[in-house]
Amino acid sequence: MTEAVVLLFITGALAVTAAARHWDLPAPLLLVVVGLGVSLIPGMPHIELSPEILLGVILPPLLFSAATGSSYQDFRSSLHAIVRLGVGLVIVTALAVAWVATLLLPDLPFAAALVLGAVVAPPDAVSAAAVGRRLGLPRRVMTLLGGESLINDATSLTLYKVALAGVATGAWVWTEGIGVFTLAVVIGVGVGLVMGIGMHAARLRLADPLLTSVAGLVLPFAAYWIAEELSGSGVLAVVAAGLYLGHTAPTAGYETRLVEQPLWDSLDLLLEAVTFALIGLQLTIVVQTVVTSDEGLATAIWVSLASLVVAMAVRPLYIFATTWLDRVHLRGSRRSRADELDWRESLVVSAAGMRGVVTLAAAAAIPAVLGGTEFPGRATIQLAAFTVAIGTLLLQGVTLPWVIRRLGIGGEDEAASDAAEEARVRRLMADAQADAVARAAKEWAPVIGEEKAEAARAAMSAAIVGRAQAAARLLSPETESGTEAELEAELEGPAEPGPVRANPTGGRSSNAPRGDRPQELRRINALRAEMNKAQRQVLVDERDAGRLNEAVMRRILRELDIEAEALAGSWVNRI
Repeated sequence: MTEAVVLLFITGALAVTAAARHWDLPAPLLLVVVGLGVSLIPGMPHIELSPEILLGVILPPLLFSAATGSSYQDFRSSLHAIVRLGVGLVIVTALAVAWVATLLLPDLPFAAALVLGAVVAPPDAVSAAAVGRRLGLPRRVMTLLGGESLINDATSLTLYKVALAGVATGAWVWTEGIGVFTLAVVIGVGVGLVMGIGMHAARLRLADPLLTSVAGLVLPFAAYWIAEELSGSGVLAVVAAGLYLGHTAPTAGYETRLVEQPLWDSLDLLLEAVTFALIGLQLTIVVQTVVTSDEGLATAIWVSLASLVVAMAVRPLYIFATTWLDRVHLRGSRRSRADELDWRESLVVSAAGMRGVVTLAAAAAIPAVLGGTEFPGRATIQLAAFTVAIGTLLLQGVTLPWVIRRLGIGGEDEAASDAAEEARVRRLMADAQADAVARAAKEWAPVIGEEKAEAARAAMSAAIVGRAQAAARLLSPETESGTEAELEAELEGPAEPGPVRANPTGGRSSNAPRGDRPQELRRINALRAEMNKAQRQVLVDERDAGRLNEAVMRRILRELDIEAEALAGSWVNRI
């Protein structure tokens, strides 16, 4: 595979992604379909990435980006369901697929069949999340799908390692498998938290957003490789680090957040395009491998179709059979009845079982020779894995939007709740701004005089009241006028402003002599920075107290970051 072929492949994948975004189509599905079509063209070059690159290079940044963008608050509230699906469903699916495979291939050792089960068990939420965002699924459904995808890869890959060890030794010991899994979890989470804490400490002390952003790019690879080297779960290490850094991001500098977000969005788009295009391109190659093997194409096709049916059928059966487990208390979770899924939402989650990069990489990583002997049924297992990946992407990916629309699931009530929540927190932010103005007025009084300092305070407080009242009316039209009056009273209402003129704070500034104007503007800019900081602190406090959803917090925080970036420019630009 030459450099020109790689460049052409990446360019083509991005072109298909651009078309999907332009026509509002699910990019993963279109990439797979186009990849399948291209693979059928005679003479097409063989494009293949080694499993080490897929698992060690492509997977870590995708997982890290998803983890940092996830809400730790929502993750904890849905921890019951996430563990139920991310661990329990993966194990049950793997065992069910392995059992069916041994029925169709009696000579296939159970450990080898379990390799197949582990490979096809973990769904990839990328395509499901894309559909869900476009159709406005409720946040708790999106949280469950995203949280499941963060930990099911770790469960699957650990089970995969245990099954490979069973094939190599010819023995299967459940206690050994449980021990390997426990060790992988403990080491993986431990490595991830240590690296996440260290990275957060670094970004609090480094004043260079480019440097911290580059360090953030390196972190998921380092966490994955170190954890794997220590016999831990690299996936869980990346997820733990990402969740921690995403949760603590509001306390870091605004420059880092503004630099990192577009960087990760761009990298995600590139890696997802390459991955799903590669899935489509691989099927013909795998079929050719089966044809040249001694296992027989007909038998391999039957095993593949049976694996696809079992993988798709087990998910809804398991989800509805184990819903009651969500009511069992699990230490460390914050949950309420509102976090539980109803039957319609459970049906949507059942239909969102598309497979992705882990299935592709794990199937490609199955060794041809293990323990000195040829791996039993390797070609058939690989064909079954690719059939499940492509089949679920096309069948469930195409029907999922129809299922969502048919069930009438939407986030309208959630949007109204978010708006009311935002209106409330903006009122608290107005209080914090008023306190900052009052403190500044006391500091200004000895310099510009008591009367002018009080006039400036009153004018700026009036501007804060106006903005908060306007936001309340726009976000929550049913806001009572009494609430607005209370806000104005809390900020000690607009007093007589005296001889002042408008200034960049939205209020007024004193009639200072020309020679004092630069110093005055510096004071105003410093006050605006202090007001910005006070508002960010309100957001973090409300989020940590469980009174503000993280999605709402991040939306407002971005506004504050953009404002802070403007304030960091030359004060001359603020005249």
